[in-house]
Amino acid sequence: MQVALLSYYLAFFAIAFVWPTWRLWRAERINALVLPFDDTAYGVVSKGFRLLILGLFAVLISAVWLPGDLFGYLPWLDHAAVRIAGAGLLLVSLVLIVVAQAQMGRSWRIGIDTGRRTVLVQTGVFARSRNPIFLSMRINLFGLLLVWPNAATLAAFLLGEVLMQVQVRLEEDHLGRMLGTDYEDYRRQTPRWVLAG
Repeated sequence: MQVALLSYYLAFFAIAFVWPTWRLWRAERINALVLPFDDTAYGVVSKGFRLLILGLFAVLISAVWLPGDLFGYLPWLDHAAVRIAGAGLLLVSLVLIVVAQAQMGRSWRIGIDTGRRTVLVQTGVFARSRNPIFLSMRINLFGLLLVWPNAATLAAFLLGEVLMQVQVRLEEDHLGRMLGTDYEDYRRQTPRWVLAG
């Protein structure tokens, strides 16, 4: 299972982050990587995301060769139906992130781009959630916890939750300043995470 998870995350990272970054650079010469290395709140969150990604890959790579019980096995979550649900969430999250990034087009960034005005996308999945990419990442980390329940995946899920809750609020503040009433109208009409129905 660990080899399958590592393969999935290598594909997920390539599809969800490397490909759209390269595509935007090739088509528009826009650098989508705008994560700071400073000690502001945004810089700390950016460092946290780097730590989460590197830690997740370190755990997944280590798990290929090390016994699974070294990662703090959580037996109360280990059931076949839970693992199947988790695998479904991993697939759903990949599809959602690809759709959301395609719908964002040239507005897609990894981080907050204070140097370039972006178009506010309000259609497609963005009509149901202001943050479908972060929503898909939250779903993804929860799916991983269900598929491989241990202390490491629980820590990744909890750290991801904290980082994404802070990051979306930083982004909302930035978009409110940059786009003014257009963004405020969008914020009133569309929930932060998801609109059912």
